[in-house]
Amino acid sequence: MFGTILLLALRSIRRHVLRSFLTILGIVIGVGAVVTMVTLGKATTAAVQQQIAALGTNILQIRPGQGFGRGGGGPRPKDFDPADITAIEQQIAGVLAVAPQAQSTATAIYEGANWSTTINGTTSAYFQVQPWPLASGRLFTPAEEEAGKSVCIIGSTVERNLFRSAPALGRRFRIGEVSCDVIGTLTSRGQAGFGGDQDDVVIMPIKAVQRRFTGSTDIRMILVGVDEAYSTEQVQSALTNLLRERRRIGGSKEDDFNIFDTKQISETLTGTTTLLTRIVAAVAAISLVVGGIGIMNIMLVSVTERTREIGIRLAIGAVAREVLMQFLVESVVLSCLGGIIGLLLAQVAIAIATPLMQVPWTFDLQINLVAFLISGLIGIVFGYFPARRAASLNPIDALRHE
Repeated sequence: MFGTILLLALRSIRRHVLRSFLTILGIVIGVGAVVTMVTLGKATTAAVQQQIAALGTNILQIRPGQGFGRGGGGPRPKDFDPADITAIEQQIAGVLAVAPQAQSTATAIYEGANWSTTINGTTSAYFQVQPWPLASGRLFTPAEEEAGKSVCIIGSTVERNLFRSAPALGRRFRIGEVSCDVIGTLTSRGQAGFGGDQDDVVIMPIKAVQRRFTGSTDIRMILVGVDEAYSTEQVQSALTNLLRERRRIGGSKEDDFNIFDTKQISETLTGTTTLLTRIVAAVAAISLVVGGIGIMNIMLVSVTERTREIGIRLAIGAVAREVLMQFLVESVVLSCLGGIIGLLLAQVAIAIATPLMQVPWTFDLQINLVAFLISGLIGIVFGYFPARRAASLNPIDALRHE
């Protein structure tokens, strides 16, 4: 019996192909939008987590000020000095490595090619704190760090734009007014949505940057690698107490520095992208409700058009349950058809959008199944009233209908 009812439903849809397509258009848009937004949202979250993981886990970033900027309208908080680095290494338990950083910007020049980039002055501890493998070459030697030698390790963006197709290792180029020898190249990390191009960097010994570019021994940022056996919260608390003491911050005065835990940054960014994905998906889901209303409307029209047909079926022995099932199946088939088309369009949209957004493409089976099941449920919910109305018709009145 169900096979016959399904066949009748398909024949009815085929008789009015254009009307059926316009009826399910809301379902198509709703399912397609929800699946696309949720999948892209999850892909973006995965990309953010991957970028944070590339920075390393169990890392604390210490900066002057109360945020990423100096905060407020007061004077700029003072930077850190080398004695702070020594104090952290010697007095804080659970610290694996401490990497000071002094930054500047300059134009790099090599054989007519030039590229404006960031200079990051640090020590070899920088590569202990966070995992950033070398593509070729070596790290700084202790002698090079101590003497502030003009040697550098460059990111892939600098290598590509400055040296073109030539190998960079072993070459000498000018950055600002300083000649620098390339002793190493870095593997690519790619774009970071919160920090620009991570590969657009030239890493030099911190003393070389301080002498040749910043003109002071100030340290703008400190990276602290924390032993996995220790809690980052405990180490962060100890660092806060130590720096307050060294910077002579007493009583209830606010800190003039901030400490960021990469885990907290990851959780915050992941939570934000997840929330935005849910909001956008909820807005897109409104199209499903609109599509359901469209199905109800067209099914009511169909009941009116086929009143005599319903009357004939009831008169020759069909029971009300069979008529109800016929129209309900027709509604569900329409809705599920819209769901299938929506899923196919979503996969096309995702395949186009992921390369543009530079996020990984993933097929989320769960959201696809849920979206399809919801489309079928909408067919049941919004198709029940028209089906019930058809089943409750009086055969005699239905046969008299013109």
